Amino acid sequence: MDKRPIGVMDSGLGGLSVARVLQERLPNESIIFVGDQGHFPYGTKSAAEVRRLALRIGHFLVAQDVKLMVVACNTATAAALPALQAALPIPVIGVIKPGVKAALAEEPHAVIGVIATTATTKAQAYEHELHRQAPEVRVQAQAAQALVSVVEHHQTGTAAAQAAVNAALAPYQTQPVDALILGCTHFPFLAPEIRRCLGSAVRLVDPAAETVAAVANELTVHDQLNPAGGALRLCTTGQLSDLQEGAKQWLPLLPAATTYETLTLPMEADQAERG
Repeated sequence: MDKRPIGVMDSGLGGLSVARVLQERLPNESIIFVGDQGHFPYGTKSAAEVRRLALRIGHFLVAQDVKLMVVACNTATAAALPALQAALPIPVIGVIKPGVKAALAEEPHAVIGVIATTATTKAQAYEHELHRQAPEVRVQAQAAQALVSVVEHHQTGTAAAQAAVNAALAPYQTQPVDALILGCTHFPFLAPEIRRCLGSAVRLVDPAAETVAAVANELTVHDQLNPAGGALRLCTTGQLSDLQEGAKQWLPLLPAATTYETLTLPMEADQAERG
């Protein structure tokens, strides 16, 4: 038994899609969520800059005495997961390996599409992991950076959102796929628009469910599940009102103990990385 919270980080609001599944699957766990909206977007930054930002959040979460950290950001997972795992004294779980596992569980999966940020696409993070686990799989990756801003600006469910999705996914009209990995945690919030664009035959893979399964397994193996709790602390380095609006829109389970906080993150992690 371990009543300490789980830490969750993202470049913005997309990681709320993982926090939502955590609440559904592990309702007794307390969560500290950090959306780094003050440095949004990560998808256009260098890998070194993303590592610096992710490490800073990681050190902050350790200082809050979390028992585990979830990197609910594909860009940060691709650029910073090994660095976080090496630097922090707690387990750190990313979203890419779970996303690949979930995609390969789909049948058929001969051709798998991946939509992600520019940085994740350039890093070929999903291609490498897919081919490591299933060399025969064909991967069709497509950068869809513009869709991240659609979610951050609360435009889901609008005609503008559908137009943006149709434009970003246009290559899949002529190069169809069996399954599509939503390789950015913002994209599950656009699932209705994506389904309308691609049709019901293409299975959408949200890495969040498999990521939370990995979290549950880690906590179970080490007897760290919380028997009672459920507090939610939502933090942002940007505008608090944006975080509050996103939480009300996308988190169906907002505990009475939910708190909101604007963060000014300390610089110790930056110095530790340089040193």
